[in-house]
Amino acid sequence: MTKQTIILIHGFRGTHHGLELIAKHLEGFTVIIPDLPGFAEGDTLPRYDLDAYVTWLAQFIQHQNLKNPPILLGHSFGSIVTAAYAAKYHDTIEKLILVNPIGAPALEGPRGLLTKLAVFYYWLGTKLPNKLSHKWLSSPMVVNIMSKTMTKTKDKALRTYIDDQHHQYFSLFHTSESVSEAFATSVNHSVRDFAKKITTPTLLIVGTKDDITPLAKQKELQELIPHAKLEIIEHVGHLTHYETPDQVASYVVDFVKLS
Repeated sequence: MTKQTIILIHGFRGTHHGLELIAKHLEGFTVIIPDLPGFAEGDTLPRYDLDAYVTWLAQFIQHQNLKNPPILLGHSFGSIVTAAYAAKYHDTIEKLILVNPIGAPALEGPRGLLTKLAVFYYWLGTKLPNKLSHKWLSSPMVVNIMSKTMTKTKDKALRTYIDDQHHQYFSLFHTSESVSEAFATSVNHSVRDFAKKITTPTLLIVGTKDDITPLAKQKELQELIPHAKLEIIEHVGHLTHYETPDQVASYVVDFVKLS
């Protein structure tokens, strides 16, 4: 019997490593986790706008030569890419799963001011000389602030692990231009842009302490998607893939089993 395939798409400045904890709990499935273009071992694109990412994903899925349509899962920025893909190519996937989806425009969220500062941060990165630019955009201090801000667990060992993961993988972007263009794409779009066009059965997995998209906005997003189910994880924020990967995987498995 052929195993069902789940393709996992990571978030902004992440790599496939960030979703490996979820993958470990998806026994009985064939799990594929590519690096997004512009990051780590990902492809290089002429530009890093949403159309380019969706085209890349369409080609990537086609190149897998799968016998049956896969299940598509996107985390954070990956939720925007996969939602846009599902709205355009709904007949090529069986189900859609959005983990910590960007359910509302980032510039309007509770961290809107920080997002605007980040816009300036990435813009400046493209104006600096190459060596200085990469050093600026991969600043350990900035990575540390981001990590500690999004991590909600009080488990010291887990917090240390998450910080280490971010310091290892958060700066594996290809160029200042690629990461800046990808950032612009991430803040200028949200899943809400495509919600009403998503006809694929969809699961939203969200955290109650997510600072990027509040729970109330996630509930609104569920109402906008025609066939959406919402699962809520308490006491966790935007990093459910690190803090509660077993619970995320459990919801995924239950959803996949639904007829």
